[in-house]
Amino acid sequence: MASPENHHLFHLLLPFLLIHYLPSSTTTTTAAAASDLTTLIYKGCANQNFQDPIAIQNLKSLYTTLVSQSTTATYYKTTAGTTDQSTTTSITGLYQCRGDLSTTDCNTCVQNLPDTIQRVCHKDTIAARAQLVGCYMRYEVVGFQQAPPTELLYKKCSSGRVDGSGFDERLEAALSLVPKGVSNGKGYYAGAYQGVYVLGQCEGDLGGGECVNCVKSAVEIGMSECRSSVSGHVFLQQCYVSYTYYPDGVPGAGDTGGSGGVGGVETGVTEIQGDGGGGRNNTQKVVAIVFGGLAALGLVVAFLLVLKSAFKKKKEHYSYGGYS
Repeated sequence: MASPENHHLFHLLLPFLLIHYLPSSTTTTTAAAASDLTTLIYKGCANQNFQDPIAIQNLKSLYTTLVSQSTTATYYKTTAGTTDQSTTTSITGLYQCRGDLSTTDCNTCVQNLPDTIQRVCHKDTIAARAQLVGCYMRYEVVGFQQAPPTELLYKKCSSGRVDGSGFDERLEAALSLVPKGVSNGKGYYAGAYQGVYVLGQCEGDLGGGECVNCVKSAVEIGMSECRSSVSGHVFLQQCYVSYTYYPDGVPGAGDTGGSGGVGGVETGVTEIQGDGGGGRNNTQKVVAIVFGGLAALGLVVAFLLVLKSAFKKKKEHYSYGGYS
């Protein structure tokens, strides 16, 4: 039976053992971020369904090809079946992942799209689209009339409003960064300006000038429809723009090259002319360092107590479950 001294020592060590063996918060955050990628934002479904079984088989083949390609590319477009414009069985489709995602995260997201489309639309509809947080997929039977690149498909402005004057100017300055950002040829931009996080992306095969014009249209809608809202999301046929205001600074914006969670999703953010966006994160780091130092000090003290007890009672040996 353990002596009172060692029994007391075990209770001193227990909190540090729990700290050491509890799952890390990083693992939890990563899992949450992966889950958020597959959250449905909006869907679009045609009213007509395929009647020909060949078309239904082509749709299944299209899904398989798109999911397979997402392991190596963040954008892919193809046609299943013959490309003859007179046929009603060939289907053109594509997927695209958010510009900052790795191919691993892209594949995780795209894998959810076929099931999502079949859940929210009729499984044999001749045209459908589903937009998730991290990716989207759309397809249509060859010859289906498509909407113009800048046609509004979906918008959402938060009910929360920003108090105080000057926000409209700040929002306008932040959103003006998006057309400039996508013009670099990649068709994707994410950044921050004085607490406003902005993101914009064009469909993969949209040309540079067309991409800029599409994003400008989305920005104009966002400014006119969502002015003073805490967040706004505008999705056009071939591009989208979103923004979110963080009064205490965009998470991760003060950490060069690092990633911060925006809406539960890991993103790389650079704050431009920021207002101290990284302050809260820095405080958390300081607190973590302090508690880490206290834990280390406690372990040293506990170790010294063990040594003292061992010298006092050399004949006794106690095991604490293999913890080291």
